[in-house]
Amino acid sequence: MSEGGGTAGVRVASVGGAIPRAIDAPALSHSLTRVVRGNRLAVLAALTLLAAVVLAVLAPWLPLADPDTVDTPNRLRPPLTTGHRLGTDEFGRDLLARLVWGARVSLLAGVVTAAAAMLIGVTLGIVGGFYTGWVETVVMRLTDILMAFPYILLAVAIVAGLGPGLRNAMIAIAIVGFPIYTRLVRGIVLSLREREFVEAARALGASDLVILGRHVLPHLLSPVIVAFSLDVGAKILATAGLSFLGLGSQPPTADWGSMLATGRQFVILNPHVVLLPGLAIFAVVLALNLVGDALRDLLDPRAHAR
Repeated sequence: MSEGGGTAGVRVASVGGAIPRAIDAPALSHSLTRVVRGNRLAVLAALTLLAAVVLAVLAPWLPLADPDTVDTPNRLRPPLTTGHRLGTDEFGRDLLARLVWGARVSLLAGVVTAAAAMLIGVTLGIVGGFYTGWVETVVMRLTDILMAFPYILLAVAIVAGLGPGLRNAMIAIAIVGFPIYTRLVRGIVLSLREREFVEAARALGASDLVILGRHVLPHLLSPVIVAFSLDVGAKILATAGLSFLGLGSQPPTADWGSMLATGRQFVILNPHVVLLPGLAIFAVVLALNLVGDALRDLLDPRAHAR
């Protein structure tokens, strides 16, 4: 799991290699058409994500069995069993229902933790990049300290202090995840801080808030959006990892990570109990990464120049 967080950090850092400029609507529309036509895999990934989100949102109204109902006589039924299209788990609970309801937990945890990390990281990155002196020193030393620890081990330590549970796991993952955004945003703000248009606005008497709102924040939108799309997948993996260790969502809540944990002892005789949640995590995270790559191509100003 720590490798997943590190990979996300490397990929996110590469987004901020150049300062983006504003993209007008015709160029964006042309680029979107080019990406859709040239990257059918990204379109398939977007459709996969859309299907997962729709199923998760409509779960209470779909004709599914209760995901928490125990039916011991029907435990470990294989897929295509009558009444259980994807089989049952070790307690006889319907796997299709648990996968759909687990999507609600996993997707919500991934989006919320990534959004919280983005909010904290972008704020600290702007402050640490725009202001010098002790403010910059405090922000960057805090970021360095957090990045010095292995990603998942620090999350485990925080959850151990707060206590197991999905909410505490999300808090821990958001804390260990915001330095990625801080580094990305600070690098861009440092480059913008001395640009001519910022100096001109400052010479005309514009306040720091006006400069940040009108001249800095618009340049952050593209790289932060791409970073967020890539980071959601990493946060889903991290949340699933903590649930797998018993530190995330607690039974009987349906969660892909906890489904992997409880089903791992049946991987030889009944592999579908583990393969189904594993494939769900794989498909969603892969789709998020493919969509993130497509967004990077779409919002990269160098692509429009070509």
